[in-house]
Amino acid sequence: MTPPGQENRAGTGNGTDSGTTARARSAIVIGGGIAGPAVAMALRKAGVEATIYEAYDTTADGIGGGISIAPNGLDALGAIDADEPVRAIGTPLYGNVITNAQNVKVAELALPEELPPLHFVWRTDLYRTLHDQSGERGITTHRNKKFLTAEESPTHITAHFADGSTAQADILIGADGIRSTVRTLINAENPPPHYAGLLGFAAPLADTRTPPTGGKLHITHGKRASFGYLSQEDRSGGWFANLPHPEHLTLQEVRKTTPQEWLRTLRAAYADDDSPAVAMLDLTDPDQLLMTGPLELTPPTPTWHRGRIVLVGDSLHATSPTSGQGASLALESAVQLARCLRDHPYSEAFAAYEALRRPRVEEIIEQTDQANQTKARPETRKTDARHHSATWHLHHHIDWNSPT
Repeated sequence: MTPPGQENRAGTGNGTDSGTTARARSAIVIGGGIAGPAVAMALRKAGVEATIYEAYDTTADGIGGGISIAPNGLDALGAIDADEPVRAIGTPLYGNVITNAQNVKVAELALPEELPPLHFVWRTDLYRTLHDQSGERGITTHRNKKFLTAEESPTHITAHFADGSTAQADILIGADGIRSTVRTLINAENPPPHYAGLLGFAAPLADTRTPPTGGKLHITHGKRASFGYLSQEDRSGGWFANLPHPEHLTLQEVRKTTPQEWLRTLRAAYADDDSPAVAMLDLTDPDQLLMTGPLELTPPTPTWHRGRIVLVGDSLHATSPTSGQGASLALESAVQLARCLRDHPYSEAFAAYEALRRPRVEEIIEQTDQANQTKARPETRKTDARHHSATWHLHHHIDWNSPT
């Protein structure tokens, strides 16, 4: 019988080997956003029973703006047989067209022919799809479970939640986002998120009143701010804006200003640009404005794991939307962590996982930080075609069946 105030165990534990040579057979996943369901599904395929604990008591529908799932992200989903549902909700993208404030094309990124297209999805649709898939695979998500701390024993780890309940498993995975509690638990000196100097906004449009963009995302680096948009064959689509803002506002602080006022601010920022920005802002229903908050990323994280605890997704390597890689890197890490846990005792698995992932994610974060600094300082902005033509990170392939 389960003691009062304690959840059923996420797994039975191994019970036969109290050292770090033990294989993990059960996992507590803290966070039910994008990385949480992905790592839980990957663990299930690797033979590890995972249970998700989400702090909020509601789903994440309506949260966030648009996301591009790159070929490497779709490849990671394919390794766990989860790519087709995501392709079904996405719009194929074949590259970017970069223009300046005078509407002169200065660069164009075309995907290599051997790669499949990116897929543009709204974050709320991606969340719902991954959540539904994890449920269909028998993975349980407990809501209203705000994680507080964890304590380890020789045979398992126990998570403690704000409602007084607990959960036990062999390992605990922090997938609790950019302001991760698990990250600080591993190492209090792990750095907090870094503000990129930009606020994010986006909105869908049933009719952009703009010619179709031919399966490419159009991005204007204007005099004061950057603006991107997508128009499909039926003229539906949407836009996003990166607005330089010297003061770091939290999402809650951004939402204290009305959508109408933010739309006025955005119109002023793009008023001197020769782009569709102002016209699309005029078409935007204030109730449809998505205020995605500050663009942030995490500096290199010194400590990825400790004992029976490890990080994945934005809790470990958040990149701002500028990279186009945030969700894709989270999906990659989820799958690679599961492969390592399939092949090794958990202590060795965590070390192998870090060795696989750290060089790649830190290089992408560094490149993104450089791009954000340029966006945040329009007076020094110039478009570097070499930056926009870089596609090395898109060719990443995960062979699920190969040993780690």
